[in-house]
Amino acid sequence: MNVRVLRIELRRSVAPWAGAVVLTSALAFLYLVDAAWWRGTTAWTAQWTSMAMWTRALLFYLWPPAVGLGALQGLRDHRSRMSELLTSTPRPAWHRAGALAGTTAITLASAFGLLVLVGAVQVLGNTEYTHLGWLPISLVGALFLVAGAVLGMGAGRALPSALTPPALAMCAFVFTALMHMSLGRTETTTAMGIPSTEPNRISLLSPAVEEVRDVLVTLSARVHVGQTIWLLGMAATGFALLVAATPRARLTALTPVLAGAVIALLVLPSDPRRMYVLDKTAAELVCEGPVCVARTHQSRLADLAGPGQEALRLLHGALGGQAPVSVRENTAVLPDGAMPRWSRTTVLFDFDDDIIAAAKGRELTWALIAKGMVPGCTPVGWSGSGDGVAQTVAAGWVLGDLKSLPGTQSAGLGREVDAEARPIWAKLRTLPRAEQLSRINAMRAAALSCEGDVYDALKGGASR
Repeated sequence: MNVRVLRIELRRSVAPWAGAVVLTSALAFLYLVDAAWWRGTTAWTAQWTSMAMWTRALLFYLWPPAVGLGALQGLRDHRSRMSELLTSTPRPAWHRAGALAGTTAITLASAFGLLVLVGAVQVLGNTEYTHLGWLPISLVGALFLVAGAVLGMGAGRALPSALTPPALAMCAFVFTALMHMSLGRTETTTAMGIPSTEPNRISLLSPAVEEVRDVLVTLSARVHVGQTIWLLGMAATGFALLVAATPRARLTALTPVLAGAVIALLVLPSDPRRMYVLDKTAAELVCEGPVCVARTHQSRLADLAGPGQEALRLLHGALGGQAPVSVRENTAVLPDGAMPRWSRTTVLFDFDDDIIAAAKGRELTWALIAKGMVPGCTPVGWSGSGDGVAQTVAAGWVLGDLKSLPGTQSAGLGREVDAEARPIWAKLRTLPRAEQLSRINAMRAAALSCEGDVYDALKGGASR
């Protein structure tokens, strides 16, 4: 397809409108809705992988319109009453289909590319960690839009009705919704015995991905391969329907999409932990002395090193040989509902943790001390923490003075935590040093194992 043909097709088709709908809708979602894609280390402008995953997640809303607009494009010859005239021309049908599908493919891919470019420009200014591992995520996302539109074109050509485009768009939306609510989910039980669900391999036939919760998580290579096979089959069926002239040919045209689905399901992983995997390169540790962060956050190491070393010094002065000897970003990826795993010798932290995210300078030292003493036992994927009082008491004991820990909670809630912690801290300080240390060690053992009652230990009871 030469430039002249492309220019003509752009003027007489809905392809430019399809690209405009995709780009403007995506930017409207991202910039007008205050959602998770703007928060923490997983913000869509913070890291390359997060940017690619969030733009892919938007396909939940963008893919159905692309399919519907493709169907509208496929109705063009029928609406203009030119079908019989075009079939009588010597030009092969696949030439006309190629021009039609190619124009739409170029505009949709360009629109998605511009969306990624908007994010990429901002990511460049927010991170020092640059890699190409995010590129397959975005390329498959663009292919989803193209394949969906071409399939819609073929369906519109095979079913020339004004109801076809809205019906196909609605079917595409129902398909993506079912993939993320029922058909694509498998019922399971968390480590705490709470019913939950997790994605299965069928969900990977959907254009969208799971909500981004960890900056170190990416899609595996098998997912990219399986989805590409599925999409090539979808696009082949759409193109075959565009050129098919008989009912038998249209029925035969369904073979590629069915074969692609079967082969893709054989290639796609069945275990959720092999779908969304740890990016080992991004999780490599970069250290300054005993303080380490993941490579993806290496730009934050300079601000963390000093407070981290000071926290270790204070912890050693308070706990002696029982104190942790290093500070490290927690790079473990656990399934939702699992209990976190903590170390006695290492202060593990997450940049998205409430008290870490809000801390700077001396407050960061206090926050790291609190995490080293009472790291928190909120199950993975859950929000909130009930350990604020224990963390405040423990940090105050190490520092010799009760300090208000940083956090994103309201000032009123912070005052309530301090008011509840002060009498516990004051009573602890009146005890003999040996008794204080005994209770603190019991509290820390309960906190690190997530199997005891930290408040009972602080008050002198046996941890369970």
